Amino acid sequence: MSATLDAPLPSAEQIAQVRVPTTRRYLMCRPEYFTVEYSINPWMDPSCAVDTRVAVEQWTALKETYEALGHKVELIDPEPGLPDMVFAANSGTVIDGVVLGSRFRAEQRAAEADHFRRWFLRNGYRDVTMPTSINEAEGDFAWTGTVLLAGTGFRTDPGAHAEAQEVLGVPFVSLRLVDPRYYHLDTALFVLDDRSARPEICYYPDAFSAGSQRVLRRLFPDAVLATAADAECLGLNGVSDGHNVVLPVEATALGSRLADRGYQPVYVDISELRKSGGGPKCCTMELRD
Repeated sequence: MSATLDAPLPSAEQIAQVRVPTTRRYLMCRPEYFTVEYSINPWMDPSCAVDTRVAVEQWTALKETYEALGHKVELIDPEPGLPDMVFAANSGTVIDGVVLGSRFRAEQRAAEADHFRRWFLRNGYRDVTMPTSINEAEGDFAWTGTVLLAGTGFRTDPGAHAEAQEVLGVPFVSLRLVDPRYYHLDTALFVLDDRSARPEICYYPDAFSAGSQRVLRRLFPDAVLATAADAECLGLNGVSDGHNVVLPVEATALGSRLADRGYQPVYVDISELRKSGGGPKCCTMELRD
C-alpha cells in the first residue's frame, strides 16, 4: 500500500482488494498423549479433567482447516510421556530453510527438542542448529518477513535473540512480556501479513512492557490492537496466511475487527488444548523453505 503514515487508513473495501493468501507448509503433532499432568504456566491445572479424545478431534479439525485452505501439513510422530509435544511451534524456527531448534526452560518438555531435531534431519534439512540459550522457538519468535520479533520475560532468554540473528541471518527486535498469562510471544502477538513491503501484526498491548509497547507503536503504527477479552481466549494465538486468519471460536470480536481490515476470520474450537495454554499457533510450526 502506498499510503503514508500521516494519511488516513484505506477503507476496508480498499484493503480487501489486496489481501492475498499464500500457500504455507506447517509441521504439526497429533495430541495422542495430551493431558495436563504438571503446571508450567497459569493456564495449566492438573486437577482439571482433560479429555484426550476431544483434544484429538479439535486438533484434527485444525489440521483439516489448514488443508481446506490449501496449505500443506507435515506430521511428526507423538512420543509417550511428552503431553505437550502437540505444541509444535515451540520446537523450531525455520526461515529460508535454515533451522534453529529449541531449548526448553521446563525440564518436563526438554526431550521434545531432540525429537524435532531428528525429524528435520530425516526430512532433508541440513542446516540445523540447536541453541545454547533457552529458546522456545516460535513460541517467542514471530517472523514478519523483514524482522524477527523476539519475546522474553518468562521463557526464552534475551541471549537467544542474538543467537537467532546469527543462525538465521535475520535482524531481531526484542520485546519484553510482563503478564504471566501471556508467557510466550505467540499468546500476545501474531503476524497478519509477512509477504508485503509493509508487514502487519495484531497484538495485545498490556502484555508488554511500556518500552516494548512504544517499540511496537513505532514499528507498526497501523497494527490491529487486541483487547483483554481477545487475549483471555487466546485470540492472539492465531495463524494467518495473509488473508485467512485462523482464530479460536471465542475470538469473534477480534475476528470482526480483522474482517474490517479485509482479512477473513476462520474459527476453530481449541477449548481442550487451551487447558494447557495452547491454541492454533501453538500447534503449528511454519516451515519456511
